[in-house]
Amino acid sequence: MVLSVFLIFSCHRDDDNEAATSDINDFVWKGLNSWYYWKPNVPSLADNAFSSPSNYINFLRDKSPDNLFYSLLYDYPNKDRYSWIVNDVDALLQSFNGISKSSGMDFTLYYKDNGNFNVAGIINYVVPNSPAAQAGLSRGEVIVAVNGADLNVNNYRQLLNDQFSLSIAQNVSVSGNGVTTSGISKTVSITTAVIEENPVAYYKTFSHNSKTVGYLVYNGFKSNYNDELNAAFAQMKQDHITDLVLDLRYNGGGSVETAVALGQMITGQFTGNPYVRTDFNDKHNAYDTTENFSNKVKTYSLVNGSTQQTGEQAINSLNLGNIYILTSGGTASASELTIDALSPYINVVTIGSETYGKFVGSITLFDSPNQDFTSYSARSKGHNWAMQPITFAYFNSNNDSHPTKGFIPDHPINNYDNFGNIKEFGNPTDPALSKALFLITGHIFKTSAPQANFNRTQSFIANNKTLIRFGTELYIQDFNLSKKNK
Repeated sequence: MVLSVFLIFSCHRDDDNEAATSDINDFVWKGLNSWYYWKPNVPSLADNAFSSPSNYINFLRDKSPDNLFYSLLYDYPNKDRYSWIVNDVDALLQSFNGISKSSGMDFTLYYKDNGNFNVAGIINYVVPNSPAAQAGLSRGEVIVAVNGADLNVNNYRQLLNDQFSLSIAQNVSVSGNGVTTSGISKTVSITTAVIEENPVAYYKTFSHNSKTVGYLVYNGFKSNYNDELNAAFAQMKQDHITDLVLDLRYNGGGSVETAVALGQMITGQFTGNPYVRTDFNDKHNAYDTTENFSNKVKTYSLVNGSTQQTGEQAINSLNLGNIYILTSGGTASASELTIDALSPYINVVTIGSETYGKFVGSITLFDSPNQDFTSYSARSKGHNWAMQPITFAYFNSNNDSHPTKGFIPDHPINNYDNFGNIKEFGNPTDPALSKALFLITGHIFKTSAPQANFNRTQSFIANNKTLIRFGTELYIQDFNLSKKNK
């Protein structure tokens, strides 16, 4: 029945503007019918969902592509809050390579008090040479207003606008009633721009007695920076690192392949052993895969709109038996995979706050039905729509089940302790970094301000990566090529 629907529907292509929208909707339904991980939970995606071709055509009619897409997701936005669709495929692919239109300001939003209205934001970091950097913004500053109004649950998304202004608090303190701010140290106007962010953001060493601790801030599993990541671990080997603090608090995820490479860089003694297993829907069980630790990593760059392999490098490995990972509510997907997949092999110590809780991933679907919607080059040139739906789940080598939400850290840090204590990267007034260094060395490198006497169960609202489509992705790099290698 579905085959006849497809054949009849194809006759409608290229008729007029309405037909063009119908063509895109046809791509949306067929792509999801083929690849969507939760397809069995969506009756409208069943192979026998429509009794006749006309019923199928009527189902697609009078719907915009994005409205159709989100209507076909499983319990959106509760169970599936991760899948998305775009009308600019090239911008999507650029985002996977760290190229996007942005202010260059990474921030986290918290409730300011016991209510659910007032909000305060902490700037996590600023990308060098970005609009935020040019405006003079710095890590640790507290955002209290946007576009002239006090920051609250109704307006904080304005911080993602192409143009906006924000105000930074002059004085910040935390009492039993919450975060108190007074005065304005500066108000700046921001216009976003297309920027490229190197996710290998910062590296420093700390030494005490026989311990040499490396501290690495890694903000995204971007495969075109695999060589930069590998170079950072080469430097750690030269520095004779005995322990590593890996800061994934601001890392929303990225490439599975890069995550596997990072696991090898941290370890090295488990080459060839299974690291992570991916599970696709019943139509694509042939692509269920176990990725093993490997001593090689591919390098990539963006060429003519698509990511292409440019080489391969031997991985620099530290052979560690312990890893200390800093976490937050923005630690998502490939970052959580790193915690999960390393746990069967070495001692993983997490410090910070509960992670985001995304244990599924995606591939990019293009309108290329003859290649099962996985070919960028063979896609229809009549439109620029592409989909990034959830297509697989992942599990570690023990097939351990995942928590219902995110990973609870071994050593929790009160989010409100960050107010006033977050300085430049590497400053151990940072409560999470300070805790990690103490656990490793038993030494207090620098004392933070007194701990906040305010806390609440749900303090984290969001960070900018959890608010945008590209921010918490877990994807398989060059999936069309990986299919050929099976």
